[in-house]
Amino acid sequence: MKTQLDYVYDHEKNRSNDIWFTQPMGQNKVIDISFGESMTEVRKMAQHLKNLNLPTGSRIALFSKNTAWWFMADLAIWMAGHITVPIYPTLAPNSIKQILDHSGSVVIFIGKLDGWENMEPGIPASVKRIIMPLGPKTTGETWENIIKTTQAMKESPSPAPDAIATLMYTSGSTGVPKGVVHSFRTMCSAKVYVDEFKMKKDDRIISYLPLAHTAERTCVETTNFMVGYHLYFAESLDTFIQDIQRARPTVFGSVPRLWVKFQAGVFQKLPPKKFATLKRIPIIGSLIKKKVLKGLGFDQVRLAVSGSAPIPVELLDWYRDLGIHIREVYGMTENFAISHVVGGDDYKPGYVGKPLPGVPQKIAENGEILIKTPGLMLGYYNAPDKTAETMTEDGWLKTGDRGEIDSEGRLKITGRVKELFKTSKGKYVSPAPIENLIMACPEVDQVCVMGAGMPQPMAIIVLSPVGKETKGQSIKVVIDEVNGQLDQHEQLAKVVIVSDEWTIDNGMLTPTLKLKRNSVEEKYNKMVPDWYRHTEMVIHL
Repeated sequence: MKTQLDYVYDHEKNRSNDIWFTQPMGQNKVIDISFGESMTEVRKMAQHLKNLNLPTGSRIALFSKNTAWWFMADLAIWMAGHITVPIYPTLAPNSIKQILDHSGSVVIFIGKLDGWENMEPGIPASVKRIIMPLGPKTTGETWENIIKTTQAMKESPSPAPDAIATLMYTSGSTGVPKGVVHSFRTMCSAKVYVDEFKMKKDDRIISYLPLAHTAERTCVETTNFMVGYHLYFAESLDTFIQDIQRARPTVFGSVPRLWVKFQAGVFQKLPPKKFATLKRIPIIGSLIKKKVLKGLGFDQVRLAVSGSAPIPVELLDWYRDLGIHIREVYGMTENFAISHVVGGDDYKPGYVGKPLPGVPQKIAENGEILIKTPGLMLGYYNAPDKTAETMTEDGWLKTGDRGEIDSEGRLKITGRVKELFKTSKGKYVSPAPIENLIMACPEVDQVCVMGAGMPQPMAIIVLSPVGKETKGQSIKVVIDEVNGQLDQHEQLAKVVIVSDEWTIDNGMLTPTLKLKRNSVEEKYNKMVPDWYRHTEMVIHL
């Protein structure tokens, strides 16, 4: 079978002058880099790594935001016969050190980062540094100097398909990250997305979600190596809309929290009621939709994707009305996201679609979703006990998610197996579906439903920019509507609107913007008894 390197060698040979990457360099400077130029740098860096005389299969860390050089470094590591260890570019020093120590990484590529001074203590002095373009000014050899002084590797090595390609450390929403081992074969099972999404070389995609996360590594990096479409990168959070407008992507993927933020940006300029009214007016409605899509940079999008967490049905409907049909992808690091996808003409509200080709599925007696997949990990690195806990004896992957399958084979996620909590009445509640209903409200930015040991569940809410302007005036109405859809034991007794913001930096979100439920609950647990005794249902702090 062809590995990622084999595909890229073909692009190098046949499309040397075609633009591969468009990279912002700061101060309004943007550069284009061709396949030929990129591969010259890859070959020089691969030769440099070979010259270090490391044992074959050494672990080499990649610590950077998304840039063209992230992709080049990954290829160079593989060409030199080594294993890539991506590190989220937002981690605290103790997490960085834990990954470097556990993986046994001997070299680290350091690239574009925010807050380098706080992160640097996590990198042991024994780990050799290579500083990539746009990286911090710190000690270590620079990419530029290595490229200037090293001869390019002439041979084009192709690794064995079953050789280890990468260790991907989970984002740690439920504890200490584990190193998921993937081979070139399991990674290249991403070819199913090339086929499913009909990806082609004239597509345009912007890469901005963390490459240390499976979604971006699968649906962007691996498919890009296979297809060779034009890849754009973002300058910063402040310039993100302009970065999207530069790319005018034909394919765009995001996580639910960002789809919500895009919508909130629209509502800041056009309040929801006014926007809904204008959309219903003939001709004007069509013009408004086109203006909104162009303003977001989505006017050329032929395929939109969402993954990593549940997305509210109402939000999907809002985008569908604009002309953006978001297709949900369901997967996890352990299966390289080769699991389920909503079909182009097979949308059913609340379902994450049918299994991809070669992916059997079933529901265990406890309601857990079990799958088999060509993207199945080789195991957790140096953790055979953890691997055994995640697999059944007959080879099914335990996803940790609870779900149900309809008569057409479509899968619905109903919660996490370990997130169930028991109220003081002895009733079990799954918080995720309730949170998903609440997130449909434009006034809500973040929500956590909790209630272990309490008579009834309660919700803690962080308001969106729209909600802050309206002071959450419609929250009570929304909660009444949500409660009307829930069984009695699931209904929310209290809602607390907090002034805090839950972020990666304060430990409330994972690097992929998922809620760290344990951290949120720990922060507010002491206040819960007082909140519960409050006479009002909705409490503003």
